[in-house]
Amino acid sequence: MTPPVAKKVAKKISLHQQEWNDDYFWLRDKKNPEVVKHLEAENVFTDAALKHTEDFQKKLYDEMKGRIKEEDVSAPTREDDYYYYSRTEKDKQYRVHCRRKGSMEATEEILLDENALAEGKKYFRLGNFEVSPNHQLLAYSTDTEGDETYTLYVKDLSSGKLLKDEISNTYYSLAWANDNQTLFYTTLDDAYRPYRLHRHQLGDDVKNDPVVHEEKDEMYTLGVGQSKTKDYIVLSIGSSITSEVRLLKADQPTGKFVVFQPRKQGIEYDVEHHKDRFYIRTNENAKNFKLMETPVNAWDKKNWKEVIAHNPEVKLESVDAFAKYLAVFERTQGLLKIRIIGLANGQTQYVSFPETAYMIYEGYNPDYHSQTLRYSYTSLVRPNTVYDYDMSTGKSVVVKETEVMGGYDASKYQSERIFAKANDGTMIPISLVYRKGLQKDGNHPCYLYAYGSYGVTMDATFNSNRISLLDRGFVFAIAHIRGGGDMGEEWRDNGKLLKKKNTFTDFINCAEHLIAEKYTNKDKLVISGGSAGGLLMGAVTNMRPDLFRAVIAKVPFVDVVNTMMDASLPLTVGEYDEWGNPNDKEYFDYIRSYSPYDNIEKKNYPQILATAGLNDPRVSYWEPAKWVAKLREMKTDTNKVLLHTNMGAGHGGSSGRFEYLKDIALEYAFAMDALGMGQELKRTKL
Repeated sequence: MTPPVAKKVAKKISLHQQEWNDDYFWLRDKKNPEVVKHLEAENVFTDAALKHTEDFQKKLYDEMKGRIKEEDVSAPTREDDYYYYSRTEKDKQYRVHCRRKGSMEATEEILLDENALAEGKKYFRLGNFEVSPNHQLLAYSTDTEGDETYTLYVKDLSSGKLLKDEISNTYYSLAWANDNQTLFYTTLDDAYRPYRLHRHQLGDDVKNDPVVHEEKDEMYTLGVGQSKTKDYIVLSIGSSITSEVRLLKADQPTGKFVVFQPRKQGIEYDVEHHKDRFYIRTNENAKNFKLMETPVNAWDKKNWKEVIAHNPEVKLESVDAFAKYLAVFERTQGLLKIRIIGLANGQTQYVSFPETAYMIYEGYNPDYHSQTLRYSYTSLVRPNTVYDYDMSTGKSVVVKETEVMGGYDASKYQSERIFAKANDGTMIPISLVYRKGLQKDGNHPCYLYAYGSYGVTMDATFNSNRISLLDRGFVFAIAHIRGGGDMGEEWRDNGKLLKKKNTFTDFINCAEHLIAEKYTNKDKLVISGGSAGGLLMGAVTNMRPDLFRAVIAKVPFVDVVNTMMDASLPLTVGEYDEWGNPNDKEYFDYIRSYSPYDNIEKKNYPQILATAGLNDPRVSYWEPAKWVAKLREMKTDTNKVLLHTNMGAGHGGSSGRFEYLKDIALEYAFAMDALGMGQELKRTKL
């Protein structure tokens, strides 16, 4: 079967006295029946190209599904006199949200069954889930298209009935006021930017909801929540490098939000309320952030006092304020640590962890007066474990261990962290996991993953799906390249704007190091990344197509020039701080020098699988569609270039805890087929 050939329609584009044709620009028109027809033809071709792996995909799917404990219950969280938790049921795709009053032995009350809400829908995602302060009402939101536009509902938990209050076009945050009758929520503009904060009184006509704040600057987005003390509604306004906080007393919902500190370009801060003071985490004159405090009624900077000084070797990631303690999350040499500070005596203690490479997440800690900090711990070989840490005694207690079905034995796997030298001498960490007994003979298949943008960290976490790779002899590797936040703010800054190419060369250096150290060879190296990590895939494939056997680019941001030139698209204007504004010629020239779509050449390319979501608001489906069309036109080899578009989902792919496994099975089967392993490969004996 021959691949689909996208017709070429010359579209002249110009900027900075430069002109060029974009022959596949027409694929942007989602309403054009020819576009949908082309995407469907691509799906048919991908299915045909991988048809011989269908049985193997099913085997992979069954393996991965078989590791999931289908009937499971989350660790309960106490709020006032209620214990909140969620659970899953056999053969059900979604979670059931429940609570019990007084103790976990009390009668279960089902608050929301996602399975019932998702019935008959191709896609379902739960957004907000916020119980009112008096625990009588539930505000929740759902997305049934994958475009991250949510409809908000309010449920009476005593009767189980929905109120008439239904609000469309909302986003990921909302907050209850303390009167249990007032909701604050955000809505989206045409570019999918949460730009308006509204106040809704239950029972009122939604059309009359007042706009409390409208953010006219397209660089900024809004988020709203409530402080842990329940005393304030917190409006967070931010771009990728600048922030502003506005506060409103939670028991005065019709009052006016007050600016805590006016925004200042390049200055980020957030605020934690604590009794008679506020704690402020800020990067002003502190690239890796510092912690300040100020009296609750004296916000001016002249009243601020330093609590934790800036440390160029340690990034202050976040701070959670309890009545008697501060829980401080710090990142040192790429690893998170938890520092507990007793407010009565100033004494500091660190939570201890059993491994040298790991990841921790703060859990849900809603009780301001609690002396217990909930956190989760995981590593490349250890499934997620939830702990409660007693801040008064310094002891951690296991609350919930994720059970991997099918007899997973962590002792059979090995993880390590190695370092590759970048072109400028910087040492780039690489996290590895593989089956014990691996001989470094250069003959092993390797799956190398990375992201490298927005200061996002790619930590060493467990994923049971990877076992299907590891048990077939794969080395799984994560490259902690610059542009991410793995090693602090300087690490991020050295992989963005006019230093973005460091991200790509770092990744290439990591691949070369894995080959030099005989973990793999270039004919057995598969690389993968999604979204901005998909940009990485496109860029390194243009730069070093000889270095990789196969490339998996998931919802890849590959049409960088065109997207950044179009301010009407979702996220574009807010991305100027990450990529640069192409209306500035210096940034335009730099972006164009690495943009994957614009740098495809007549040469050999590795095998490529690109994925897309038709309703994706973050990376439009046409980016991978155009990229694949141009690759097919230009490349000089016979390697497969495949495109798979989810016609009923968005950026995150399929919804449901089982359905998405089909996407993973497709990717793994493509990778192993490209390496010549195929469906005949037998599972490594344990």
